[in-house]
Amino acid sequence: MTKNPDQNNQQPVTDKKEGAIDETSIETSVQRLAFYATPEHVCNYLPDQQATTLFADPDARLNNHLYSQLALYGFRRSGKYIYRPSCMNCSACIPVRLPVANFKPRKTQRKIWKRNQDLEIQIVTPEYSEEHFSLYKKYMDTRHPDGGMDEVEPDKYIEFLTCDWSDTQFIEFRLQEKLLSVAVIDVLETGLSSVYTFFDPDHANRSLGTLAVLWAINRACEIPLPHLYLGYWIEDCQKMSYKKQFQPGEQFKDGLWINHN
Repeated sequence: MTKNPDQNNQQPVTDKKEGAIDETSIETSVQRLAFYATPEHVCNYLPDQQATTLFADPDARLNNHLYSQLALYGFRRSGKYIYRPSCMNCSACIPVRLPVANFKPRKTQRKIWKRNQDLEIQIVTPEYSEEHFSLYKKYMDTRHPDGGMDEVEPDKYIEFLTCDWSDTQFIEFRLQEKLLSVAVIDVLETGLSSVYTFFDPDHANRSLGTLAVLWAINRACEIPLPHLYLGYWIEDCQKMSYKKQFQPGEQFKDGLWINHN
């Protein structure tokens, strides 16, 4: 989970960094958007590294159109914040997306899809549910017991996953009436963005995380939208290795989306 920016310690971005967008503000039909960099902090993914996060001005009037524009530059959403890593001495976090029309499922992915044909899948309103929160807690207690993400309260949970200006959907995966997984998806103008997925660890054999990505790929094709944004991939982070299993993909490097297989 991305930490919220400390507005008292924010620093205006005035110098171009490797991997940063070409300008320090983006012209929109409404305003010029400023960006702020956090002080260096311990990286959540590479503990030996110091990280800096670039945030779109949290006081600006953000909306889904602007968010869609920023996604083209490798930005993500966490709660009401739009952010991107912008580290001085590290470029390990690489934004990745899938051109969904070109996706070729692997044999194992086809098996996962077939294995879960008994599940009911439903798009629901992105709002607080005790059932969802209980599943989220169980997932965090099992999968991230020491990861700094496990101290969760209901208000922080829903603030992390939703905000009032994004077009967000919760996707439920149920076995009969039992909730097994929830995928959180943002609907952008140029694609879907996978925000977060949590599932029942007792059903790990179903590969519910992979299933959620496969569902999102199919959903983007149905709408239709050209891309599925998967967030950041870090080569040395085992938790992100699954993203390489979805090909052919694209990576955002030096201001361009390039093919990467």
